Amino acid sequence: MPTLRASSSRLYNGFVRRFHNFVKENPVWAKVLLFSLTLFFLRVADGIIAFWAPNQIQNSLGNSVYMGLIISFQSIVGFMSDLVFPTLLKTARVRRLVIWGIFTSALTSFFLLGSTYYPLILIFLITMTLWGVYYEFISFANYQFMGSVVPLHMRSGAWSVAGIFSNLAYFLGPLAATLLLLRGYIPTEVVFLVLLLVAFLLLMFTQNMHDAPTQIDLKEVNPWTELKHWMTLAHAIWPAIIISVLLGFIDSTYWTTGAIWTEKLAAINPLGGLFLPLYQFPPIFLGLIVAKWGIYKGKKILTEKFLIVAGLFLVGLAFNDSIPWQLAMVLISSLALAICYPLLEGVYTDIIARMGKEKNDLIGLTSSTINLSYIVWPPIAGIIAQKVGERLTFSYLGVGVVLIAFILLFITPKKLRLPQEEIKRWD
Repeated sequence: MPTLRASSSRLYNGFVRRFHNFVKENPVWAKVLLFSLTLFFLRVADGIIAFWAPNQIQNSLGNSVYMGLIISFQSIVGFMSDLVFPTLLKTARVRRLVIWGIFTSALTSFFLLGSTYYPLILIFLITMTLWGVYYEFISFANYQFMGSVVPLHMRSGAWSVAGIFSNLAYFLGPLAATLLLLRGYIPTEVVFLVLLLVAFLLLMFTQNMHDAPTQIDLKEVNPWTELKHWMTLAHAIWPAIIISVLLGFIDSTYWTTGAIWTEKLAAINPLGGLFLPLYQFPPIFLGLIVAKWGIYKGKKILTEKFLIVAGLFLVGLAFNDSIPWQLAMVLISSLALAICYPLLEGVYTDIIARMGKEKNDLIGLTSSTINLSYIVWPPIAGIIAQKVGERLTFSYLGVGVVLIAFILLFITPKKLRLPQEEIKRWD
């Protein structure tokens, strides 16, 4: 026994020593990895909610349009949050934002659990409200971290590495949800809370890697002013905004209509349960490849080209209804999307770094574009799904994505220029 203890102690001390050496030699990458690992556990929990919620709403109300409308309410809350968060959170440190995210995520799960006993629309709306606020906290924390910690030339790579953790989490979350929900709602909730606890403990471990907090002046909140700031920024960076909206349409389709379609395919063949997880699978390994490319120029045009490829394979879902064919189309389309995301995040982070202390206005705008996608598209996807079915809904979306991305290739300017003089007057 003493020998075993001594061997374990040596292994532990060796690990700690190698970890400290890695942190000393690669301080930025160490921070990126630890922060991404923290959010990994939080996102696995969120992936469980993302699969659980639409199916719970659909099964309770029996209507895909109603499901889409309720899910879109989450993004209405997120959009309203985007109007006030840039001011409220102007000086909030990353750690505080993540703690608030963990808290609101826990509340979301409590109300979703309650909806299994009382499937009332009011409870669903409260759940969506909390879920929408959770996403805003984590979105702001992500951009704050990447913009303040990661140097310009490393940002595409850092977003790629973070994307590996994020997409692995959202790959595992729906799979875990499928297994846990078969065992019951209470075991699902227990595992969910354990994941949040692990995220919280990791966050405390990395707390010294973030800037110190300062006071927040609540008197500065002015949603109308924030809207005017967004309009100014959107006029300057409109190609990136359009790309974000298209990606948001695709993402919202997978996590609403796609979640329902996954459950239906799984009932036919267990292999069909991979439909939604395969959407999240490619970024797990492609993020490393994008990081090695070290791309720092032409990110917008390259994103548009890969977006066209992704759309074409979504259209391909219309050609065959066999499960292997559908999984192949989803996988290839998602390979292209996996490259789009870190490139676009790199574009946004470059612009955020040029904005100085007003960067939260752009963070709010980028977050609001995703929220607008989730507000507008899920009800439309629900209507299309009722007319043509869930599978062809993806093909209809793919046609639109290809056409818009193709036009963007010819009209996107080489450089997105910010109105710096006007931005300086915002303070």
